[in-house]
Amino acid sequence: MARKIALGSGGEIFKPDCLQALVVEFICTFLFVFVGVGSSMAVAKLNGDPLVGLFFVAMAHALVVGVMISAGLRISGGHLNPAVTIGLCAGGHITIIRSMFYWIDQLLASVAACALLNYLTGGLTTPIHSLASGVGFLQGVIMEIILTFCLLFTVYATLVDPKKGSLDGLGSFLTGLVVGANIMAGGPFSGASMNPARSFGPALISGDWTDHWVYWVGPLIGGGLAGYIYENFFIGKSHVPLSVDDEF
Repeated sequence: MARKIALGSGGEIFKPDCLQALVVEFICTFLFVFVGVGSSMAVAKLNGDPLVGLFFVAMAHALVVGVMISAGLRISGGHLNPAVTIGLCAGGHITIIRSMFYWIDQLLASVAACALLNYLTGGLTTPIHSLASGVGFLQGVIMEIILTFCLLFTVYATLVDPKKGSLDGLGSFLTGLVVGANIMAGGPFSGASMNPARSFGPALISGDWTDHWVYWVGPLIGGGLAGYIYENFFIGKSHVPLSVDDEF
């Protein structure tokens, strides 16, 4: 039967495996945001062709996502993203309590990375995610839902599904490619965040919260839907359920 969502307990944070996971998740998320936001700042500084800039940012994110997932996979799962965490929680692969610890961890890592970038670049503006001219709130939310659904569907198909077969070992790389492709497709419209933490750090450091709620609502809905659907319709009976004591 499919895994069920588990509440967990506050005592999880004192478990050695959870502490190790939080440290690794912080490091990997910090490095991901540092490179991702840094690439956007570099494009803004160089002020070159917008199309080249979009490709540069997409490739930087694709590469760093693939590497950081691989780096953190064995210990923390290499989530890097609250939307990934909620997607795995919806599929019963991480408890709600531990998901909350991950969220705090990811947000702190993003803020630290953006604060350091602000210092290292001499106070350059930290670019935020915001909707392009002509793109409304509903359009932005739907765009982020679809892009994040695509991301989590890929995570489940290539990293989580026990029947991934020949894709085993390629999941991190393929997930990075999907992130890059999504940025090329959605970047000029919604910014293609797919990641509340990636949007939170720049917004806090810059003090600009324009359209920020879109980058929570869209990715969390998209990630949660993908995790629930893939787990229950494509993995389903092949998984052993979580302990009854943790289920609700």
